[in-house]
Amino acid sequence: MPITNSLSLSPISQEEFAQLDYRVMRHAFECQNQLGRLCEEVIYQNDMAARLQAAGLSALKEVSVTVTHRDFTKTYSLDLVVANAGIYELKTALALAGAHEAQLLNYLFLCGSHHGKLINFRPAHVESRFINTTLTQTERRQCTVEIDAWQERDQTDRVFRESLLGLLEDWGCWLDLTLYTEALIHFAGGEGRVVQPLPLTRGEVSLGKQCFHLLNPETAFRVTALTEGTSDYEHHLRSLLRLSPLRTLQWVNLARQRVQLVSLSR
Repeated sequence: MPITNSLSLSPISQEEFAQLDYRVMRHAFECQNQLGRLCEEVIYQNDMAARLQAAGLSALKEVSVTVTHRDFTKTYSLDLVVANAGIYELKTALALAGAHEAQLLNYLFLCGSHHGKLINFRPAHVESRFINTTLTQTERRQCTVEIDAWQERDQTDRVFRESLLGLLEDWGCWLDLTLYTEALIHFAGGEGRVVQPLPLTRGEVSLGKQCFHLLNPETAFRVTALTEGTSDYEHHLRSLLRLSPLRTLQWVNLARQRVQLVSLSR
């Protein structure tokens, strides 16, 4: 199986999750009231688990979710799973941000769940945010791949494309961008071979070195997840390509269920 959970989560409706969350948040407020707001995340995690268990609710910490494809493996840890159904991510940030939402959404997709919540203990008052999705695992695998602007100069490009399509077939779309990138680096030869600094120059002016993900000495790849602004981003990719010694930049844009493969050349 490409995605395996150490715990099989029970399906839960939005109303049922709201009822569960009402009980959880009572303990979150009490947790901050007694511990303050300056503890590290693991302290709140341990305290919340202890409070919930004392109240008769199952609360498991660091529930693992493992994602595999061929010989690539990555394991995530869910901060807190309550009542075998509710996924909670605990934070100690100045404020909740989009990256936190994306992290929890990724966990929901991996687990096939639809409801979760972020809880942030650092602000003066506990900050929380519901994260919901209606997407099913079947729907995430219904991707449209656009290859009109894609060119393959050698076997390296073909293998890269086949690796990407294999990942999408196995995992579907919408998952964490870093996950796809790490897997593609792995199948292209590993971080030691693929992630390399290259010199950038503007005319005769040396600008220093910048890291690229190399498929071969003349070709690099970049993976994004843009749903808008792709034309502007392409302009900046071409600027970067001109500064580098590369011949081609293979660009993969995972725009939810629309996958764009674009070859940018000098």
